[in-house]
Amino acid sequence: MSRLLETYKRAIIPELQKDLGIANPNAVPRLEKIVINIGVGEALQNAKALDAARSELTQISGQAPVTSRAKKSISAFKLRKGVAIACFVTLRRRRMYEFLDRLVNIVLPRVRDFRGVPPKAFDGRGNYTLGIRDQLVFPEIDYTKVERSRGMNITIVTTARTDDEARMLLRKLGMPFREA
Repeated sequence: MSRLLETYKRAIIPELQKDLGIANPNAVPRLEKIVINIGVGEALQNAKALDAARSELTQISGQAPVTSRAKKSISAFKLRKGVAIACFVTLRRRRMYEFLDRLVNIVLPRVRDFRGVPPKAFDGRGNYTLGIRDQLVFPEIDYTKVERSRGMNITIVTTARTDDEARMLLRKLGMPFREA
């Protein structure tokens, strides 16, 4: 079992029960999934760019990503419907907690000029999305094999009903929020 999951079960659930006034431990907000998405706009000209993004995402997440295709054509971007332009991976259970543990304790401190993640990036339903500009902050990526710097979006989906509940949960899980 992951170190973060162990901490969640032993310490965080009772704390959240007390703070939120919830009697049933099963009603306490918890993580549902983490989705990591890399959009590869250059895949229109260079088909190998998507393969590089897929291999990097596999190294980061530990599981094979799914390729995402354009839903509609946009002539301004020379984009046709059905062209592969992104890849994403959905992490659940053990892998999700291990990834969040690595993200909070290893990856985010390696980001240059890091002062904390923005506290306002919630969607109104208790989900948090974080953008990372460069994949090189992940220790799994060998920087000598990287052709081009790519960013990614990391969405943390929780069962929290409000943003405040989700903020409490993520703060207790170690997410370093910037002081507003």
